[in-house]
Amino acid sequence: MRIFELRQKEVINISDGCRFGFISDVIFDHEKGHIDKLIIPGPGKIFGVFGREQEYHVPWDCVKKIGDDITLVDVDIDDATEDV
Repeated sequence: MRIFELRQKEVINISDGCRFGFISDVIFDHEKGHIDKLIIPGPGKIFGVFGREQEYHVPWDCVKKIGDDITLVDVDIDDATEDV
């Protein structure tokens, strides 16, 4: 699977059913040769127009299933939230 294909899938947390959104980027570990984290933009400041205050960094080992349309993860939302 290519990163482009991964970016077209919505990320849903199976622990609480929360929809994170779509993957915007990945953090890749060049030494080990694998994806380290998925980066998903957080909610917008005002009507989603004026940027974002935070984003979600989901560790790759929290990814449970990658389907045709969605990616299922099992992560605590507080642990995955990063300030931008």
